[in-house]
Amino acid sequence: MVRTNYDIIVVGAGIVGTSIAAHLSQTLAPHTRIALVAPAAQPATAPEPFDPRVVALTEASRQLLEQLGVWRSVAEQRACPYRDMHVWDGEGAGHIEFSAHDLGRDTLGHIVEHRVLNQALERALELTAVERWQQPVSALLRQPDGSINGVELSTNEPLQAPLIIAADGARSLLRKMAAIDERQWSYQQSAIVATVRSQAPHGLVARQRFMNTGPLALLPLIDTPHASDGHHCSIVWSADQAFADSLMALDDTEFCQALERHFERRLGTIEHVSTRHAFTLHQRHATRYAQRGLALVGDAAHSIHPLAGQGVNLGLLDVACLTRELQRAQERGLSTGEYATLRRYERQRMGHNLTMMASMEGFKRLFGSRQPGLTLLRNRALSGVNTLPALKNLLAQQAMGLSL
Repeated sequence: MVRTNYDIIVVGAGIVGTSIAAHLSQTLAPHTRIALVAPAAQPATAPEPFDPRVVALTEASRQLLEQLGVWRSVAEQRACPYRDMHVWDGEGAGHIEFSAHDLGRDTLGHIVEHRVLNQALERALELTAVERWQQPVSALLRQPDGSINGVELSTNEPLQAPLIIAADGARSLLRKMAAIDERQWSYQQSAIVATVRSQAPHGLVARQRFMNTGPLALLPLIDTPHASDGHHCSIVWSADQAFADSLMALDDTEFCQALERHFERRLGTIEHVSTRHAFTLHQRHATRYAQRGLALVGDAAHSIHPLAGQGVNLGLLDVACLTRELQRAQERGLSTGEYATLRRYERQRMGHNLTMMASMEGFKRLFGSRQPGLTLLRNRALSGVNTLPALKNLLAQQAMGLSL
């Protein structure tokens, strides 16, 4: 007989959903019953050499993946360390440079393709007792007092648990079913992502140029697991909508030429670009992360502008925090759905996420401004911080997630 009663049901099998299912299975008591619910993945088409979607993993995220037993698999496939980060204002001379050497570390972080990370997490999940249900969720189940205690699948099959974890992305169906409001707005921008090959080697440096029309980042990639350098980069070009549309309308040669100009030929000629993809950009933030019997994690709770590459990292910090709180609750003999436990998670993560989102919004507005006074101010600020090693290193540690 198929078991349909669980202690925890995770809905969503992206990076965050798979991570929390695996982490809970490894961390909580052996008898804890966990289900992961998500439709079967679509058959993959013939992949390009590099996945155009990447994540700039912080050291804190890497440590979590190492704890999950996933990092070795990721590193053996392909993960590009970046040792330096160069950021400059395209409308002036302001710049700042971060170095792992200044922090006494080997790297500032790693650029990892979504495909590589997903595959490693799937393999880790197969080694756990987590049960998979590959159907969409059609409804939330509630007790007479209104608390959530399960989900109903599209097959009309009920799955029950005192805790449902919504990891089903920015357009979270569970968040809507739970009637949790969100604050959202459009940036009136799209992010263009692709893989490019440059004439000059990237030198394991992550580079980002801020422009009035939006930031442009070239993130280093390596061809083989143990390569020390390379000529391939993942681009994330966030641009005002009309400009993004015009860039997407260019042929490959024209796009490479435009990329060279806007990146000030820092890597010489752009010799090749893969298929380009464009994603409209929105900021979303749920007004609550928890209800009785429900917790939101990752993009289901918050989505952020990609200018600092923090989206997945914030989601993995959610994973670590909620797992820690559920472990504490279990050690005290409490139910996994104990509302006080979920509220502690909410208080810890909501404050940090709101701070990060406000910071990114401030950066976006500051560098998107065309006011001469603000342009002068931000250039002086960037270059000024670059001359203050203690402050610069503190910012670098915060970006790595090491001071949280």
